[in-house]
Amino acid sequence: MSVRPTPASVLGPKAEVPEPATAVVELLGILRRHLGMDLAWLGRIEADVLVVQVINGDGASFQLAPGSTVRRESALFGRVLSGEFPTVIPDTRADPRILRLPVVDELDVGAYAAVPVVDSDGIVYGLAGCLGHGPHPHLRPRDGRFLRMIAEILGDSVTDLHRMWEVRSRVWRDVSHVIDGGGPALAFQPVLDLEHGKIIGVEALSRFSDYARSPSQWFTAAGSVGLNVDLELAAVRRALAVLPRLPTHMILAINVSATTLSAGLVDMIMNEDAERILVEITEHERIGDTPAINRDIEHLRRLGVRIAADDVGTGYAGLEQLVRLRPEIIKMDCCLTQGIDTDPARRAVAAGLVHVAKEIGGSVVAEGIETAAELQATRETAIPYGQGFLLGPPTPVLPEAVR
Repeated sequence: MSVRPTPASVLGPKAEVPEPATAVVELLGILRRHLGMDLAWLGRIEADVLVVQVINGDGASFQLAPGSTVRRESALFGRVLSGEFPTVIPDTRADPRILRLPVVDELDVGAYAAVPVVDSDGIVYGLAGCLGHGPHPHLRPRDGRFLRMIAEILGDSVTDLHRMWEVRSRVWRDVSHVIDGGGPALAFQPVLDLEHGKIIGVEALSRFSDYARSPSQWFTAAGSVGLNVDLELAAVRRALAVLPRLPTHMILAINVSATTLSAGLVDMIMNEDAERILVEITEHERIGDTPAINRDIEHLRRLGVRIAADDVGTGYAGLEQLVRLRPEIIKMDCCLTQGIDTDPARRAVAAGLVHVAKEIGGSVVAEGIETAAELQATRETAIPYGQGFLLGPPTPVLPEAVR
């Protein structure tokens, strides 16, 4: 190792580093241009220093080059690793905690972004990030998720780098285009009181102009690049705009994953007519032991929002989950509804859900009713509400009976 001391306390001795792969340099260039920063870098952690491995951009203006070492105690990366500082810092000089660090003045860092890079064994290899001389107020939390996506690719084998980037960047562009356009389009499917045949509300369903992916595949793809919450919130925002157009006795059902509950949904609903909103939790995961999610569910309930467990019957953690969540609405999946007229087992499960709902103070909605026989059997099972193509298909405009 060749040593060349510098007067700046932030930087340590120079280290020798291997020639970087072209693909890594190009990927850092994509990151730098996407964030609009002056420098993108990849560094390896060695004890209490970060060894800069690869750079793309104006490294000289930051006194950085391949082989530069940055001391943990006077820099930002240690605090990013510990979670003390956020992934994206648009203005380092606006935060007194950061302003006191030598890196801000000595390297002239006005904006900073960094995330850990983890190798295939799950071990933190180092960090990838960007630097800007001036503040970058345009940076958003979504840009931090873009940086995480880049870091995940860097952690994988270089052989797959270009293939993975092509796939993920296409997904990122597609999903970002939908989000920036105001969210997915909506279709509205009526929910009926089966005894009286009247519409009591509508479910807002996301629809996309690109039919190469189904709506569920769109959200799965968004999740693969860290944009599922952004996409869901965009869909919710568009759905809530419809609420004033519904008659005051109508319910608007919106779909969110459990993760989105703690990512801004409560604030979004605060100023709405919450008693007319039904939040359907769509994610098939155990949430009973997650304090943050339970806290937000109770907050929503205090506002007047009702909670639904969606797709019950498709592995949604079973009856234990229903008892712990205690949803006001149990949405029985179409896999139980379709064929209920000919299958005693389906009727028995449906009757059991009705009993559970009564015990926890809720009701059941049967999804996927497509035939008159299924409708009759659903009524005979004492399920009070239903939806499906027989009762009304999803349409891009509110059903006539609702307007």
